[in-house]
Amino acid sequence: MATKLLPLRKLSRILKVPSFLSSSSSSSFRKYSYLLEPTRPLLDLSDNVHQFHPPSFSRSFCSRPLDFVGDDSRGPATIDYSSLMQEGEFHRLVDSTIHGLQEKLEEYGDDLQIDGFDVDYGNEVLTLRLGDLGTYVLNKQTPNRQIWLSSPVSGPSRFDWDQDSQAWIYRRNKANLLRLLETELAQLCGEPINLS
Repeated sequence: MATKLLPLRKLSRILKVPSFLSSSSSSSFRKYSYLLEPTRPLLDLSDNVHQFHPPSFSRSFCSRPLDFVGDDSRGPATIDYSSLMQEGEFHRLVDSTIHGLQEKLEEYGDDLQIDGFDVDYGNEVLTLRLGDLGTYVLNKQTPNRQIWLSSPVSGPSRFDWDQDSQAWIYRRNKANLLRLLETELAQLCGEPINLS
């Protein structure tokens, strides 16, 4: 099979090369002429079939093996759904924790003199507003069997139930949910609180 190469002028019309590149009289042509100098034919006319031959190159975007997980990994941990607690047990534990927090936070707010203090629970989300000091949000994450916390002090955290300590623990730094809230609220509001 004979290979036919298209003349440069015809090739520029097929590929719709801008006029400043296809005009040899233009000074821009010399400046951008490298764009029209392929090292091998771009179009091969064999049996009236147009075939494009892209340049061959390879690139790797991963600097570490895919199976490497270091201590500095910031992604969420892989969840083994077969080892998760039963959904009914999860709801019992979360509901007990969140309702207990709601009661204690409402009592705590009665003793504080903070404008905008408000505790609200709805749609499985507990929201604690501290006026200008910020807002805490706790919510159930049933598929992961976790409690997620958004804190104006420490940011987002995901707590798993730890059977040994009978507490909600953040795996990344081993923080206990109730202890974390006690520490942060005492810092923000200037009054200690016991959430246990």
